[in-house]
Amino acid sequence: MNRRVVVTGVGLVCGCGIGTEEVWRNLLAGKSGIRAITHFDATAFDCRIAGEVRDFDPLHWLEKKELKKTGRFIQLALAAADFAMQMSGLKVTPEIADSTGVYIGSGIGGFDVIEREHSKYLAGGPGKISPFFIPATIVNLAAGHVSIRHGAKGPNSATATACSASAHAIGDAFKIIQRGAADVMITGGTEAAITPMSVGGFAAMRALSTRNDDPEHASRPFDADRDGFIVGEGSGMVILESLEYAQHRGAKILAEIVGYGMSGDAYHITQPAEHGDGGYRVSLAALKDGNISPDDVSYVNAHGTSTPIGDAIETEALKRVFGARAKKVPISSTKSMTGHLLGGAGGLEAGISVLALRDQIMPPTVNYDKPDPECDLDYIPNHARKGEVTYALSNSFGFGGTNASLLFKRWVE
Repeated sequence: MNRRVVVTGVGLVCGCGIGTEEVWRNLLAGKSGIRAITHFDATAFDCRIAGEVRDFDPLHWLEKKELKKTGRFIQLALAAADFAMQMSGLKVTPEIADSTGVYIGSGIGGFDVIEREHSKYLAGGPGKISPFFIPATIVNLAAGHVSIRHGAKGPNSATATACSASAHAIGDAFKIIQRGAADVMITGGTEAAITPMSVGGFAAMRALSTRNDDPEHASRPFDADRDGFIVGEGSGMVILESLEYAQHRGAKILAEIVGYGMSGDAYHITQPAEHGDGGYRVSLAALKDGNISPDDVSYVNAHGTSTPIGDAIETEALKRVFGARAKKVPISSTKSMTGHLLGGAGGLEAGISVLALRDQIMPPTVNYDKPDPECDLDYIPNHARKGEVTYALSNSFGFGGTNASLLFKRWVE
């Protein structure tokens, strides 16, 4: 059984806004969500800027007594899942509970809780550790909380494949529905890693931008003056349904998911494989799964983190995928505005790709001011672009050489 699978809801929360349409408007307007860090005192840090979700009040989604049981990554996931469910109009009734699942990825889970509870332990010993430390921290509790909130009793899982985590979650959820193991999946990713150890750790690797005096222009994928990525936080969720079930309940279909690719670099723990080998093979795998040619792709939401090595190698991979047509394929990195959501990036960017198909407009890569001879493709510089978008490819690459590619198709009634 190979059932068709469609997207009926998108939920987005990130530095560019709280709520799907707000995020989408700001992305199309080229508004950056990157500012000075407020979550902790970053004065001593080499990188002092991030894509924080400002003015996020978890009490809109949780009772006060529940806050200590949830890391911020869980709170953001609950919000994004609610936005996606609202857009889809889906209600999980007892009749469909067993066939409705949840699959949510995250790179590390409750980084904030780990640091907080470790500080309490150092100050006061093991008796000071919260009894909610573990359930507030572990990666699968985002999926656990979302399933409890919505009564989804079907397949329940989580991925922790670094920056590919939520793209893998969506792809795996797609396959679960395709093979008939569920009718509906609430899926995507979440991350809340703007913490001292996270930012300090990435800075120690020389992976982050140090353009601290100009945060809105710090993330500049594919630009010649890029100097590293910016940590972002947030969550991106999509509602996937079998075509039959979505049509049965009269849902508004936003797009169809038609392809999913996975690959491993088998090369290096942090650097992408030479010549973009992993990105090239994972893109081809998604296209093969969707039974389409590279010539059919209308838009690529690139991994595009704004690192000198990563962007150049990804460009090489895209040239290998598209061949002579490479310079004619519109490509953008929305990380230029959101920062890099790490394990949440693929979920956010899958949702953005679906909205591009829905509205037939492609978001820009902002801060693309100085062309790089090694990055010479069409990155939709600085301004959104209207155009016919039939197939959108969303790519995510993670440490350890783990790659994911999702292929979405425009839905026409």
